[in-house]
Amino acid sequence: MRRQTTLLTYERRIIGTALLAVVPLAAAATLLVWSADYAPVVRWTVGLLILASLGVVTVALREVVVYPLRTLVSVVSAVKEEDYTIRAREAAEGAVFGEVMLELNELSATMRQRHIAALEAAALVRAVIAEVDAAIFAFDMESRLELVNRAGERLLGMEADGLLGKTAAMLGIDDILRIEEAATIERSFAGVSARWSVRGSVFRRDGQTHRLVVVADISRALRQEEIRAWQRVVRVLGHELNNSLAPIKSIAGSLEEALGAPAVDARLRADLAHGIGIIGRRAEALTRFLSAYSELARLPEPTIREVDVAEVLRRAVSFDRRVDVRLEDGPALRVAADEDQLEQVMINVLKNAIDASIETGGGVSVSWRESGGVAEVVVTDEGPGLASIANLFVPFFTTKPGGTGIGLVLSRQIAEAHGGTLTLRNRDGARGCEAVLRLPVSRR
Repeated sequence: MRRQTTLLTYERRIIGTALLAVVPLAAAATLLVWSADYAPVVRWTVGLLILASLGVVTVALREVVVYPLRTLVSVVSAVKEEDYTIRAREAAEGAVFGEVMLELNELSATMRQRHIAALEAAALVRAVIAEVDAAIFAFDMESRLELVNRAGERLLGMEADGLLGKTAAMLGIDDILRIEEAATIERSFAGVSARWSVRGSVFRRDGQTHRLVVVADISRALRQEEIRAWQRVVRVLGHELNNSLAPIKSIAGSLEEALGAPAVDARLRADLAHGIGIIGRRAEALTRFLSAYSELARLPEPTIREVDVAEVLRRAVSFDRRVDVRLEDGPALRVAADEDQLEQVMINVLKNAIDASIETGGGVSVSWRESGGVAEVVVTDEGPGLASIANLFVPFFTTKPGGTGIGLVLSRQIAEAHGGTLTLRNRDGARGCEAVLRLPVSRR
């Protein structure tokens, strides 16, 4: 309204100025005509012509001045609304107003190019943020979530549509929002307990302060370093122990043959046989352990292809018949994985579940589903549950007689080599344990 009033005032000033210059001349001409000895018809005709000329001059002046101004207003208004398609038709060199319109058109074209470049840069930033493995969250002044990438969706176990607009307290992550710069925390996200690197920073948009939080899982990197260290130890130990075990077994065999001679005292023969038997059994046990440890150190790179989840689970369930495992119905899912390694993971997890259920006479069930582009396979047992999870994935640690302590470690190593995770936890409100294998769903 203010702009329209200003424009009208400007028009009136232009027309008023023109009339002040023309009206005195018209009045003088009219006075001369009327003071001369002309017929009344001539006087009225000349007067009407002078008035008509004044009207034509007023209208023409208004069109010459106002139309370019309205064109100028339309182009500027379009640029303000980020519409760069409107151009001024009067743009030309040699005339002042034409040069103004020409400059305005060039300004609009420049702003259009910059606008397109800004949109492309923003699209590139969004694409990069979406593909980053670390979870990225942006909050406004009221701690409401404004931006989240795919890793953040997976971390919170929910699509972006259900996350945006909620406060950090509603999402259960207000503790990480309070971190000012960088910190390492240990907590659980969507049932996954791990160590996380959290970095917080502040940025401004539209004059308001916002917070950016980046959360990265560092447990996997730490475990990979730990596994590489163990692999180096295993290779050294395997080499040295194998050099010792071979002669021990050879000597034990030679002594057993010597004990068969008739001249050996019976009591001495019994003592020697007992000791040699211990040597032989321990040598065999060490050989088994070294074989298991070497398996952990020699895990090959996965051969990736599309694998039907249901088919792998059916084969794994049929492997161990000690307990009737219940395989529940699930959706048709395919994952990009090494089929043999994936099957070995399920066999290891099912073996643990069956061992636990046999202790209490409980059952075992297997189910699978898709959640946020991730295939989740859940193995539930009705065993005694986990007394402690501290040593679950420590290589070579086991509480089972004759166990090697590498089954779960190897299984998690395979899962992470496929870009997934393997977690174990006690069931909520029920006896037993729940193992969850998560792998990205194949979209091809």
